[in-house]
Amino acid sequence: MNSIHAVLVDYGQVLSAPPDPAQWQRMLEITGFDEATYSSGYWAFRHAYDRGDINGVDYWREVGKSAGITFTPHQIDELIDADVELWTRLNPPMVEWARRLQAAGIRTGILSNIGDAMTDGLLRKFDWLAGFNHHIWSYRLRLAKPEAAIYAAAADGLQTPPAQILFVDDKPENIEAARAFGMQAIQYTDHSLFLQEMEARSLTYLLDPSPRSAPFVP
Repeated sequence: MNSIHAVLVDYGQVLSAPPDPAQWQRMLEITGFDEATYSSGYWAFRHAYDRGDINGVDYWREVGKSAGITFTPHQIDELIDADVELWTRLNPPMVEWARRLQAAGIRTGILSNIGDAMTDGLLRKFDWLAGFNHHIWSYRLRLAKPEAAIYAAAADGLQTPPAQILFVDDKPENIEAARAFGMQAIQYTDHSLFLQEMEARSLTYLLDPSPRSAPFVP
């Protein structure tokens, strides 16, 4: 197995924790939808939003239309804000790991399926995202995982051969696509299981690499 020269991670449910139930409830209250109606609309148009086929405002218009509702501009603003907050609870062990990698001079990147308004919200909230060497926010490329071209763009951005990149994502289809492209990849479902998998692959040297510079501070 090739040694790892760069680590590429997903944002949602890897760097972030699972969605915040309080913000989900907030969105239910804004829309007035029941759980089933809202969940159906929220996910039906999400891939198009993440891929950049529609922007954040149009995404919420489509969610509303799916239930026969036209959201007001104020409702859309509120929903965009709540949607950002939904995904801003962090997963501390993985954020700290990214810091350690960066302090050791190991190249790091983010490869996230995410729309324009969501990206803008995260970048405003988290200065530490700038510590990654390369970012791929899917909407900017009009691509989304598991399309092979988005992995090629990530490898190019990291200036690292695919076989020397470790990719971490929560979705099995994205992991399979990364492996098909030639990356080493681990599905993240639980931190203890992630550590076990790193050990099984003899990658524990990456977990606490020797620092070469001071870590960034969020």
